[in-house]
Amino acid sequence: MATNNQINNNSSNNNNNNNNNNSLFDKDSSLSFGNDNFIYNSNQKLTIQQQRISLPIYQNRKHILYLLEKYSTLVIIGNTGCGKSTQIPQYLFESGWSDGFRTILCTQPRRVAAISLAERVAQEMGEQHVGKTVGYSVRFDEKISDIETRIKYVTDGMLIREMMLDPLLLKYSVIMIDEAHERSLQTDLLMGLLKKVQKKRNSTNNNNNNDNSLKLIISSATLNANDFFNFFNYNQTNDKSKDTSTILSIEGRTYPVDIHYLEESTSNYIQTTIQTIIDIHTTQPPGDILVFLTGQEEIEKLIQTLDDKFEILRQYHQQHHHQQQQPFMKYSLLPMYSGLSINKQIKVFESVGDSKKIRKIIISTNIAETSITIDGVVYVVDCGFVKIKSYDSESGLESLVIVPTSKSSANQRAGRAGRSRAGKCYRLYTELTYEKLLPDQTIPEIQRSNLTNTILQLKALGIDNILNFDFISQPPSSSLIRGLEVLYGLGALDDNGKLTNPTGMIMAEFPTDPTFSKMIIQSSSNGFNCSDECITITAMLNIQGLFTNQNHKSRKHLLVKEGDHLTLLNIFNSFISNQSSPQWCNQHQINYKAMQRVLQVRKQLLAYAKKYSINVISCFDSNNNREQCSNLIRKAIVSGFFTNAAQLQPDGSYQTIREKHKLWLHPTSVLCLSNSPQWVIFNEVTITTKEYMKDVTSIEPNWLFEIAPHYYKFKK
Repeated sequence: MATNNQINNNSSNNNNNNNNNNSLFDKDSSLSFGNDNFIYNSNQKLTIQQQRISLPIYQNRKHILYLLEKYSTLVIIGNTGCGKSTQIPQYLFESGWSDGFRTILCTQPRRVAAISLAERVAQEMGEQHVGKTVGYSVRFDEKISDIETRIKYVTDGMLIREMMLDPLLLKYSVIMIDEAHERSLQTDLLMGLLKKVQKKRNSTNNNNNNDNSLKLIISSATLNANDFFNFFNYNQTNDKSKDTSTILSIEGRTYPVDIHYLEESTSNYIQTTIQTIIDIHTTQPPGDILVFLTGQEEIEKLIQTLDDKFEILRQYHQQHHHQQQQPFMKYSLLPMYSGLSINKQIKVFESVGDSKKIRKIIISTNIAETSITIDGVVYVVDCGFVKIKSYDSESGLESLVIVPTSKSSANQRAGRAGRSRAGKCYRLYTELTYEKLLPDQTIPEIQRSNLTNTILQLKALGIDNILNFDFISQPPSSSLIRGLEVLYGLGALDDNGKLTNPTGMIMAEFPTDPTFSKMIIQSSSNGFNCSDECITITAMLNIQGLFTNQNHKSRKHLLVKEGDHLTLLNIFNSFISNQSSPQWCNQHQINYKAMQRVLQVRKQLLAYAKKYSINVISCFDSNNNREQCSNLIRKAIVSGFFTNAAQLQPDGSYQTIREKHKLWLHPTSVLCLSNSPQWVIFNEVTITTKEYMKDVTSIEPNWLFEIAPHYYKFKK
């Protein structure tokens, strides 16, 4: 198996087109990477069976089944696209692991992957629709049959919720944790829980001589699998024959990728990215370009700027070049990020015509590192940064912060180039930066996240000793303690650290963050009587990519002066009053598909409210005037988000009330269009040039003391 630091001695044969290298870059080094991914199917002309046999993992079918019989846990290393996610569940099904009404489960960190994989496997198994033998379950959506489904794809979070009803997961014979290398918060939590379940079921199996053991498969696209091996190896002796886990590496097809570094560090990676793309497009042979940036805003701005610059170049080319010379190559600029509508995401996989005459330029977040591969990519541009979640337990603020990427991620990015032939990766940093400054791995999400929801889930599963829970990577104790404090403040925990009844138990069951579930619970009582509005606001805030343009000009008449929450409510109500019209959405630069998802999420939340006897009522039904309704809704928001309160400062910034942390209004907030209010509540913080509050609403200071007297004292 080719590794990410294997030198490819034949790379010099692929350097014929290097004469026009951008002067920004020094001499290239050449590495060999695996380049197979499952999302794009380049073998559509083959039969289903031929496609399955052509996958690299097929050669390891017997090894996988043998090792799973011998060991409790099998750690599989294979490049994205070798067939792990689609083929292993089918191999298990074909070998009888689902006999006796048992089910094979595969978890995914992303809902889109869970759905698309289920649909693909159902197709490979000859079924017209997903929901029979093959099903899926993701937040706010599922297609399964309790009687027929034998292969099930779920998000990590949904399996954790399922454990609240079936703690030992007795219906499952094999559980496969896919994309484990991403080390998401839910994946790490799930591995800790499954370790407890596996030990319990295997010990029960040994005592009763019944085959009720649980087999685990941990699937990773990177080589750092020893953490998984050690975590699930219960052998405490030096006798290797007693190991309970093992590692299997899947070899894939490899192609050389030439790595280019900057000769000098850049002070503006966005501008350098633009220049690099232009240079590749104007000097390099045909082949699609995949560009890594940090987020939606960067991607949208870069596409606009790049489109303008290309148009200028095209006109210049027409004016100054003779007709018989090669014309300016056409291009297609395509964004790729998680908040993008499914229809637009799919476009990056579709052909745009003759690849010799038109070049796809895909601008993506790190979603394209390992989760997907786009066929035809020959050039990768790596900005060297990534946007990750960060948590400060002292301030209690969770934020999105842009940080340098890790070596592991850089190698994954480079590996996306040259799926079918040799490729090139342009790293927008120096080789010294790569060698000396980039960390080997990205810090696991569980060590840099707000753990409030994680603790609530563990409490709901009956795990009270949170500090001693067996995490694969131990989170900071300060984050755990802060999470316990917040849950106590929200009324989810009592003085003994137990879940309160009914508030804490309902919050644990709701498929939202605790702040949202507390807001919904409180909004139906305490004189607020606005649960209908709060459910709508929750649905709107739980869907990404609501707007096709962040500029509010086209939505000016929909804005509400009190802030972003009421503006979102007003947009939803206007959407409904306009018969959920796609034309209306287009007119106001609102993502129609995202609004359709809002409707689905809202429907699910209403079902949860009904399940837990939460009275759904609108404040507008009680003859309240507009101002009264505004106050009631904002008070209900405070009941869930009182920890996120801030006060305006003389310099125009804001300061959190308790921790005195300095923040700024995000430029996209409605409140930036008028005089800044003295007191606000916010949902989240994002860090770019400053620490910005997002989803912000104005409040009255006395509401904090009225609603959360245990948290604030009001000075008269």
